[in-house]
Amino acid sequence: MTLDVRADAERLAGVALAEDGPRDITSDVTVPPGAAGRGVLLFKTAGVLAGTAYADAVAHACGCRIEWQVQDGAWLAPGDVAGEARGPLGPLLRAERPLLNLLQRASGIATAARAYADAVAGTGARILHTRKTAPGLRLLDVSAALAGGAALHRLDLGTTVMVKDNHWQALHACGRSLGEALDEARQLGVTGLQVEVESERQVRDACAAGATRLLIDNQPLAAVRAWADLARRLVPGITIEATGGITLDNVRDYAAAGADFVSVGALTHSVRAADISLELRSE
Repeated sequence: MTLDVRADAERLAGVALAEDGPRDITSDVTVPPGAAGRGVLLFKTAGVLAGTAYADAVAHACGCRIEWQVQDGAWLAPGDVAGEARGPLGPLLRAERPLLNLLQRASGIATAARAYADAVAGTGARILHTRKTAPGLRLLDVSAALAGGAALHRLDLGTTVMVKDNHWQALHACGRSLGEALDEARQLGVTGLQVEVESERQVRDACAAGATRLLIDNQPLAAVRAWADLARRLVPGITIEATGGITLDNVRDYAAAGADFVSVGALTHSVRAADISLELRSE
C-alpha cells in the first residue's frame, strides 16, 4: 500500500527550507549568476530508497528537478545512483541539505523495515509501524516504513480503538466495563477494536467484549503462544499483535509463536539515517 504524500511533501519542503533562512549567502558569493548544476544522488552504503516525493518537493521549491533511476522500495548497493538532480547551481546547493535530510531519514526507515520484513518472510506475519514518529514527520516516516515492506497501522487516534494499560485503569476508575466502551465504539461506526492485554484474565475479558485484535506487549514467547491460542479458541478470526522488546534477533520467534502482526517502534523512533550524498558532476 502507498500513501498520497504529495501535499505533505510540499508542506515539509517549505518547513525545511524556511529553517535555512531566506538567503544562502555562501552560494551567493561562490556561484556565478546563471551557472547550471547537475549532481547524482549516491548511496554510499546499501539500503532501500524512500522519500523521493519529499526530495522532489524540496528540489521543485528551489527551481530544480530530480530524475529518478529507481523508485521507492528499490534496494541499492554502495555506489549505486538513485537519481540525478538538475537546476540552477545556487538553488541546487540550497536544496542539497534539506533534500538529503528527508531522503536519508526515509531511506533509513525503509532499510530497517525491509530487514524486519525479511526476517519474518514465510511466516504470514506482517511488520507494522507505530505512532512513535518524529513530530511533524508522521507521513514521511510511515510512507518510508511501507516502502520497506511494513504494513499500515493506525495513522492517528480517530479511526481505531486501541485500549492500552492506562485506558484499562481509566475504565476501572470510572466504573465502566471494557464491553461498554467497545459497544460505544461500534455504535460510532468503529470496526477496529484493539485491546492490550497483560494477563489471561484480560485476554478472556477482551474476547468477551468483542475485541478484534489483541495487543500483547512486552510478554515472553510462551505467553504470546498461550494467549494467542486461547484467544483464537474464544474468537475465531481474532488477530494477534506482538510488540515491545522485539528485535531482529527474535522477531521471527514472535511470528512463529502466533503473532499475525509485529509492531516495531524502533523503525521510526531510533532510525539510523541512510548514507546518501549529492555529488556534483560537470556538465
